[in-house]
Amino acid sequence: QSLPQRKLLTWLSVLECVEVFAEMGTARMWGEMGRWTIIVLIQLAKAILRLLLLLWYKAGIQTSPPIVPLNREYQQPLHPQGTEESSSRKDQTYIGRRSNRVVRSLQSTPSLQSRHWGSPQQREKSQSQRAEEMNQPPTPLGLQETIAESIYITRPLLHLLSLGVWGQRSWKPWLLSAALDISSLSLLSDLKDLNKRERAELRRRTILLLYYLLRSPFYDRFSEGRILLLLRLLADYVPGVGFVTRPLMDYLPAWQKIYFYNWG
Repeated sequence: QSLPQRKLLTWLSVLECVEVFAEMGTARMWGEMGRWTIIVLIQLAKAILRLLLLLWYKAGIQTSPPIVPLNREYQQPLHPQGTEESSSRKDQTYIGRRSNRVVRSLQSTPSLQSRHWGSPQQREKSQSQRAEEMNQPPTPLGLQETIAESIYITRPLLHLLSLGVWGQRSWKPWLLSAALDISSLSLLSDLKDLNKRERAELRRRTILLLYYLLRSPFYDRFSEGRILLLLRLLADYVPGVGFVTRPLMDYLPAWQKIYFYNWG
């Protein structure tokens, strides 16, 4: 990735990290008008950054989060710096005489925080697989796939526009957003030879379609009573589940009021 592309990914990641805080803080300071203003500005900025990555830098199917989180377990060097390379391989493992089992020697045992409980060969294999997955280039998108990804990127803006035209109680914004999400996924379903990150992203988008059961007005008219009844039954009749379901019942009304929790 080029330096400008990495900067775009960094700014996009920052926006996704602070969007909920920005919405709640603006609503506290400037009320509903300020809240919807910051929602529109953040969604517009995210759409511009994603379209630049898609059309200018050919980034392909964009994952969420934009920057893959660092896995520190895989970042720990297997061969510590400052040791002699000639004897490091021999000193790190011991092969049993009768069992032929490969175990790590005590001299090469890392600190407790970075200890890996598999054999060095397993760790080397997992590190190499991880490096290959991270370095795989994005799958080139044709015209149909580019249109599908553009639909997915611009869907929040179209949803906000429809909210402004028809209001928050109307079914039209909900139906429009669902149609755009389903259309984007159906157009991308014909794409073959995706890498692991892109397949995981399409699975994530498919699972997120369940959010439409929790989004207003569908939630207000159909889902709310059934979901609360199910959570209450689980809390009353399944031992130990109440520690999770009762706070969840209290949290759902607040979660419904935050746009970026629900629609972002």
